[in-house]
Amino acid sequence: MLSRPVILSAVGFAATAAAFSAPAFFPARTSSCVRGRGDSLRMTDTIVSPFEGDGESTATYTPTEATEISDELLELTWENVDKVLEEMRPYLIQDGGNVAISEIDGPVVRLELQGACGTCPSSTQTMKMGLERRLREKIPEIQEVIQSMPEGPELNEEQVNVVLDGVRPFLQVAGGTIDCDTITGENSVQPCVTLKMEGSSASLNSVKLEIAQRLQRHFMLSGLRVEWA
Repeated sequence: MLSRPVILSAVGFAATAAAFSAPAFFPARTSSCVRGRGDSLRMTDTIVSPFEGDGESTATYTPTEATEISDELLELTWENVDKVLEEMRPYLIQDGGNVAISEIDGPVVRLELQGACGTCPSSTQTMKMGLERRLREKIPEIQEVIQSMPEGPELNEEQVNVVLDGVRPFLQVAGGTIDCDTITGENSVQPCVTLKMEGSSASLNSVKLEIAQRLQRHFMLSGLRVEWA
């Protein structure tokens, strides 16, 4: 069994009453990457996303030399898994995320989605439709790719309120309130937290999205669903 340490980053909440407009919840973002071993792409490379059927996007990258992966199938090793991931890292970095190998246990590969990708509501789709599909195409020995998540606090009303207490002062500026209504499926793959929000911010999807992402980052649960009463 191979293991490596994991790294997780988070983003902050808006600090003024103006935070309840969509632009304030989604500030302009720049991303950078400190490269380790396996540098592969040139800064001017055109990156075709492996997660979208027809879409193309470009990303800024800081490598040393290019690595070309042929159509030849690869053996299941740490180095080969990382080589295949290099094809997809620029697209993840462009969106403020990254991916790292957490563990290889026999035919099962555990990956950690870092940064924005780790808490994105679409992280499961990213893992299954993008990373797992490409890895299994190149390395047939792989039977399953699993997302590795750091252990977070227990999912209960007290911990939910820890997150909500960081949001309430901003909601109160606009005359709003937020409370935890119910928590279901605490020990399931997809637990659900239902919140009740009142006031002018209750109709802003940007506010709801930011609160949901805060809860996901706090509990380290990619499958956590947040619904609204």
